[in-house]
Amino acid sequence: MTWATSGSPPFFPGASVARATTVDIRRKKAEGVRIAMITAYDFTFARLLDGAGADMILVGDSLGMVVQGQPDTLPVTLDEMIYHTRCVSRGLVSAHLTTDLPFLSYQVSPEQALLAAGRALKEGGAQSVKLEGGAAMAPTIARLVEVGIPVVGHVGLTPQSVHAMGGFRVQGRTESDAARVLADAVAVAEAGAFCVVLEGIPSDLAAEITAAIQVPTIGIGAGAACDGQVLVCYDLLGLDLRFQPRFVKRYAELETTVTDAVRAYIDEVKAGVFPGPEHGFTRSANALKRVY
Repeated sequence: MTWATSGSPPFFPGASVARATTVDIRRKKAEGVRIAMITAYDFTFARLLDGAGADMILVGDSLGMVVQGQPDTLPVTLDEMIYHTRCVSRGLVSAHLTTDLPFLSYQVSPEQALLAAGRALKEGGAQSVKLEGGAAMAPTIARLVEVGIPVVGHVGLTPQSVHAMGGFRVQGRTESDAARVLADAVAVAEAGAFCVVLEGIPSDLAAEITAAIQVPTIGIGAGAACDGQVLVCYDLLGLDLRFQPRFVKRYAELETTVTDAVRAYIDEVKAGVFPGPEHGFTRSANALKRVY
């Protein structure tokens, strides 16, 4: 008897049956419920964000900049994305897990994208993949959806096109540019994406797109009219106070907290205060006594 016939879901580490599905995410737009997406890159943050109630966790190729210290997202590889996705997957219970397909892992052909996305789900534990691009990417999105791989679209400011855009610049400010971004969003939605990230576009354009398509929009630097929002966890927690883009709101300034804590530790080590007697062990007849 399988769990499907018994009515009891499987229970094993990494089981995703309790995670929010694409159906759950799409339903939120119809119900008028805002979607909170947060970007994370490891198990610990994934566990904390999931426990706090995040609807979606994105493993972003922004890890190239945030984790690796790269100037942009372009150097990130598919293997690196799969590794970080697998780490995040282990920390989730209820949030939907989506992951970026990195630069040049899907642009060559729909079949290349299919192989990359398949690895992200099979090896990384993702439930969906996100890829950048509008109308030009519609056939690729349709191909993935056709074989059962859910897709999150991404239009507007697309970081993998940073060189073509002349830097990280707001898109859609002119009438012709706005029309292009709108057409891209419509094409992506019609191709089968179950939600679309709108990045770095004017708020009124994001509102127009949100009203024009049937799937949820997730904004970042796109105003309040989107169906949801996404921020990098490091940014909303203030772990790098040098990074101050207009679209980020800090809900804490943990860089200061972390620095103060580490300095206190260093001071206590150098002064011989840590470790104290309470942090040590005594001899015991039980040689197998657990340390942790």
